[in-house]
Amino acid sequence: MKFDKIHNKGQARIFKNHYLEYLTKTHPLVIWGMYTPVFVLLPYYSGNKLGMSGLNVALIFFSGIFFWTFTEYMLHRFAFHYDAGSPTGRRISYIMHGNHHEFPRDRQRLFMPPVPSLIMASLIFLLMYLVLGKYVFPFFPGFMFGYLLYGSMHYAIHAWNPPFKWMKALWRNHHLHHYKDEKKGFGVSSTLWDHVFGTGFDLKKEVEDKQKVQALMFTKKH
Repeated sequence: MKFDKIHNKGQARIFKNHYLEYLTKTHPLVIWGMYTPVFVLLPYYSGNKLGMSGLNVALIFFSGIFFWTFTEYMLHRFAFHYDAGSPTGRRISYIMHGNHHEFPRDRQRLFMPPVPSLIMASLIFLLMYLVLGKYVFPFFPGFMFGYLLYGSMHYAIHAWNPPFKWMKALWRNHHLHHYKDEKKGFGVSSTLWDHVFGTGFDLKKEVEDKQKVQALMFTKKH
C-alpha cells in the first residue's frame, strides 16, 4: 500500500469506468438494510423450524459474533495489509484496503459495497454450512452482525469522538494504525486479538496528537 501521502480530503478513483466506480461505494444504511432480515429470519428459523432452544440459538449467535472478531483481525492483518510483490497484487491490495489508508475520510468506502458483499456473504454461508450443518442458521447471522458492528464502529471512529470514556482506547488504537504504524493495531471493533498476538499499541506511552485525530474525522463540509 504505497502512496505519496495521506489525503484528508477527497477519495480515490479506483476504476475509469463510471459504473464500476459507482459500485465501489455505499452507505452504512444500505448494508444494514440488506442484512437485517438475515439477523431476524435465520435465528427464527433455527428455533421454530429446526427445533433449537432459544438459549442454544442465542449462544450460537453470540459465538458467531465472537468468531467475527477473530476473522476481522486476521483479514485486516494478513489480507488487507498483504505486502504484494507483483503489480496485480498491489492493485488488488489497493482496491481492498489501500485506498482507505490513502483517503481515510472517504465515508463511502468504509463498508464493502453491496455486490461484492453479497457474493462474499454467500460463499461464507456455503463454507460454514459444510462445516456446521444446521447450526449455520444461528451462527451465520451472528457472524454477519459482528461484521456490521465492526463496519459501524469503523465509521464512528472516523466520524466522531468516542461516546464513552471506556471506548477511547479503540479510537486511539485505530488512529495510531492510520497515522503512526500500519503494522500494528489491526483490531477495530475490539483490541482483544492485538493483545493476544502482541500487535497492539502501548497507549500509556503514546502521546495523543489531537490535531491528527481531528484530521482523521469527518466534518459537515465533507
